[in-house]
Amino acid sequence: MTDASDATTATTTTATDEALLLFQQHRPVLFGIAYRMLGSAADAEDILQDAWLSWSRVDTAGVAEPRAYLARTVTNLSLNRLKSATVQRESYVGPWLPEPLVTGPDASGGVERAEAVSMAMLVVLESLSPLERAVFVLKEVFGFPYAEIAGMLDRTEVSVRQVGTRARSHVQARRPRYEAPAEVRRRATDEFLAACMGGDLNRMMELLAPDVTVWSDGGGKIRAALRPIVGADKAARWILGVLTVRPRPDLAVHPVDVNGQPGLLLTSAGVADSVFVLELDETGITGIQVVRNPDKMRNVSVPKPPEGPAAGSGTS
Repeated sequence: MTDASDATTATTTTATDEALLLFQQHRPVLFGIAYRMLGSAADAEDILQDAWLSWSRVDTAGVAEPRAYLARTVTNLSLNRLKSATVQRESYVGPWLPEPLVTGPDASGGVERAEAVSMAMLVVLESLSPLERAVFVLKEVFGFPYAEIAGMLDRTEVSVRQVGTRARSHVQARRPRYEAPAEVRRRATDEFLAACMGGDLNRMMELLAPDVTVWSDGGGKIRAALRPIVGADKAARWILGVLTVRPRPDLAVHPVDVNGQPGLLLTSAGVADSVFVLELDETGITGIQVVRNPDKMRNVSVPKPPEGPAAGSGTS
């Protein structure tokens, strides 16, 4: 009796281990799907937890394509989550921006998790319907064929192709027309950092395009503009106001990577306060996204200061 019980336990343990191994193997893709669908790393992690609980009860030996099976699970869980998220965003205070994935400069972990999806692209995806977003992400990003996507979404292949065509056209029309090289982004970001920390309004004006737009997401929980700020003068003065509204000697700005691109992390007393992401074209900095909602700062790790001179300095 004991031997049979031990054998059953061993078999169950082996099956669970195999299920976990498969899940971990496909985890980067699953996170990438959920994060693109929801624009939130925290929500994406919740989806993956639910997907694992579902997957752990499946007889994996009978699943011919674990990647597709898991992708279907995550996609449908994400679509269900979006129904409540859409209602919440209708009453959201001020502009909504995605939750950023922040790493130290040149670190690879966050880039691998998000497959370097930019904040700007996440904003574009947010403008799609949930179904369009699902089809676009599965087809254009992860390369699933339309026939397979149709099965995942319980729709005909013809209808899925139509949705995919519409989503692709929508994204192409709204995606940034100019992708600045990484070294250009880093140089512009570093110069912008120096101007901000020095309170140099004139230098900030030189770096900003005349029609620059600032979007700030405070979620009604922290000081942020309720509408986009347009124009170099207004933008520069608003940003300096954020930095100096209450002079704090413990305020610091760190160069970081945000979703695989150069950005800035503002900290107060060593705690993440705001994340800045710049958009560039040939005229200068054309857009600045500022994420300040404390809920979106919870998973942002403050980078350790480098040896030698500090990367950021306090304001006075």
